[in-house]
Parts: sequence; C-alpha cells; structure tokens
Amino acid sequence: MKLTLGFSPCPNDTFIFDALVNGRIDTEGLEFEYFLADVEDLNRRAFASETDITKISCHAFAYTAADYLILDSGSALGYGNGPLLICKHPVEPEKLKDARIAIPGKFTTANLLFSIAWPAALNKTEYLFSDIEEILLREEADAGLIIHETRFTYQKKGLQKIADMGEFWERLTGLPVPLGSIVIHRRIPEDIALKFNRILRKSIEYAKQNTLASYDFVASHAKEMESTVMNSHIDLFVNDFSINLGTGGRRALSELFRIAHKKGITPAVPDRIFLT
Repeated sequence: MKLTLGFSPCPNDTFIFDALVNGRIDTEGLEFEYFLADVEDLNRRAFASETDITKISCHAFAYTAADYLILDSGSALGYGNGPLLICKHPVEPEKLKDARIAIPGKFTTANLLFSIAWPAALNKTEYLFSDIEEILLREEADAGLIIHETRFTYQKKGLQKIADMGEFWERLTGLPVPLGSIVIHRRIPEDIALKFNRILRKSIEYAKQNTLASYDFVASHAKEMESTVMNSHIDLFVNDFSINLGTGGRRALSELFRIAHKKGITPAVPDRIFLT
C-alpha cells in the first residue's frame, strides 16, 4: 500500500523520517510518496485532506481533528522548547496589544500560545518563519514569534527576547508545551495506521541509535544551517515524547485544545483524537 506523507525540512522532522523514507528500516510492505513543505503549507494541505500522513501544528489540528488522528510517535513537544517572542527595540509586554506582530503562520502553535497569552494583540502579519528575524531587523514589525532553528540564532543578530511562550505554557499548566504532531487520516484502515505508527517509532529509534546515518539527509534540507545549530535543534525537539507521547504528552495536547476552545480561539475537537 502506498501512502502520501508530508513533513517539514526542519532537522527534527528529517531526522525522524530519514530511516523510514530512505530504506534503512523494514517498512512492512508500506510504500510512501513523500514531500517536504513549510509547516503552514502542511497545515493547509491537511485542511483539504490531501495527505494521508502529515506533520501538523497542534493549533491546526483543532481544525482538522474530524479527519485525522494523532499518532503516538513523532510529536514535537517538551519542556524548555517553546516559541519565543522577540524584538529589535524593547517592547513592554503590556504594550503588545498595540504592537505590530510578525507571526510564522495563522495556524502555528506559536500563534495559538501567543493568542492565549495576549488575546488583545490582534495586529498580526504572517511571514515565513525563517524571514521573521530579518523583518524585525528592517523594523517592519515591532515584535515577532520565532520557531524552529531561529530560536538558536536571534541573539547573534542583535535581537532580544520579550517572552518565552513555552515558559508561559508551563507556568499555566505544568505540562510540556505541545508544538506539532504526526497525524494519520481517519480514512486509512486501523491496521495500516497502527503499522505506520510502529514503523515511525522504529525510524526514530534507529535515528537516535545511529546519529550519523541521517546526517546527509538532514543537512541537505537544512539549507545553510550550521551543524551545531542543526544538532541543537534535533537534541531539543526529538526527545522521549517523540518516541512515545505517554500520559503527559496526551494530557498536554488535550489541555491545549480544551483551553483554546474555552477561550473561543479554536473549535471543539472530537472525543477520540489519538490513534491508540
């Protein structure tokens, strides 16, 4: 059976999928037509139910939960790895409601966390996540939400932190911050979905046990990223929750959807949102 598979070019995604798409592990008869795209593009494809299996922002999942289930493996969540709100010139937190905010996509979890923290800050403009540092340097925005590898590079460019959205979430809930998950379409038969979840876990375990095996694949999609930044990115975002959500991971995701719906930001999700 051939399945369509979408994930981002970010190092954590290419790291966990390398063994699966490049024949390093047994895929148990499953074949994949895969593509790489920015997470906001992946989100929008999921809204249209285009992809069988895809990386998706946890925020975006709330809008497509009727069509997809969250896999037990592959998620990006944890402690100390949340999006950062940064600026070029100091901005007092109480003045953010009047500030121009650069966001990495309407349906990113970064935007959802920011919306929970500062609901009155509505002057937002969407940009590709990798452009936000330059947008701030050109003073086209007063503050910006950064994700992925830019959280490791902004200080070198003279930018400064206003708030850590992960710290905000951890203070609010005591739970790990949920950023993105791998989801599978509900149209896929249950036995196939379970098989894929098993294969994905094997792919992650292989990558962690053979860290050099995925280097070329990861580096080829990381553009001009320094190897130290690439490795820091993987170390931060590929953790025990990536292998197995566990009770803590599931609670974090469920609480995010509950709070976002209670505040009127996202629709309610179905009772069943996890594959297993």
